Amino acid sequence: MKNNVPSGNESRTGTQSIERAVELLRVVASRGRRGMRIGEVVAIAGLPESTCFRMLSRLEIEGLVEREKQTRKYFLGPLLHELGLLAQPRYKLSELCDGALHRLAEATLDTLYLSERSGLEAVCTARAIGDYPIKALTLDVGVRRPLGVGAGGLAILSAMPPDEADAIIEANAHRYEKFSLNTAQSLRAALAEARTRGYAFLDSVVTSGTAAIGVAFASETPVAAISLSAISARLEPARREEVARRIQREIRKISSIMAGGNATTTKSVSDQD
Repeated sequence: MKNNVPSGNESRTGTQSIERAVELLRVVASRGRRGMRIGEVVAIAGLPESTCFRMLSRLEIEGLVEREKQTRKYFLGPLLHELGLLAQPRYKLSELCDGALHRLAEATLDTLYLSERSGLEAVCTARAIGDYPIKALTLDVGVRRPLGVGAGGLAILSAMPPDEADAIIEANAHRYEKFSLNTAQSLRAALAEARTRGYAFLDSVVTSGTAAIGVAFASETPVAAISLSAISARLEPARREEVARRIQREIRKISSIMAGGNATTTKSVSDQD
């Protein structure tokens, strides 16, 4: 009688294929709606081009990625959207934060983002754009980046226990230079400053001429941060402190609602002043 239980090698091969497929989806997602050519995928994923092409072709057949004929860029596919519609979390933090993001955008005139932790990464899940004529649109909703890249991800790291944050930096060390001007060493320096300051601040690190402030939701395991992005000239020291205090006040309101067990009631947060 034939044994249908996979051997250890076969099981590992299957697991590795899944890991690689998920990693390629994360890589494509890191560029948001801008898409990514095969050469860029190879450079970031660190896999042979033949492997990337073969796996992306399969993912395209399954509807998990799409390849634009003219630009030959890869984008996330329709099946991911369809599956996502069925994945209902216990509560949606983006909805809880909607009112706060728009109040902050109206008060500061700049662009606000909500970043949520997902493993070793931070995902932009919401955005509110202020009326200042020069926009600092550094992120699209859905973009994923290693924790520490950008003010939101840096703020989340800074709120973690030092040992946990250091482990994440080690795990992501090979990715930082590919996503920004960061290195693990410079990131640790920025992390120390953020802990001392009480919020994260970056200037011309990810995008030249653009600065950002990030404040994490305080908890033993911080899961998110709100950040503000603007041209560097608009975030001089005095205004940084003012903006950070505004974000902190809004986060305290949201955290209070969440702690009270009313996380599914988004209206009560949006209507608070």
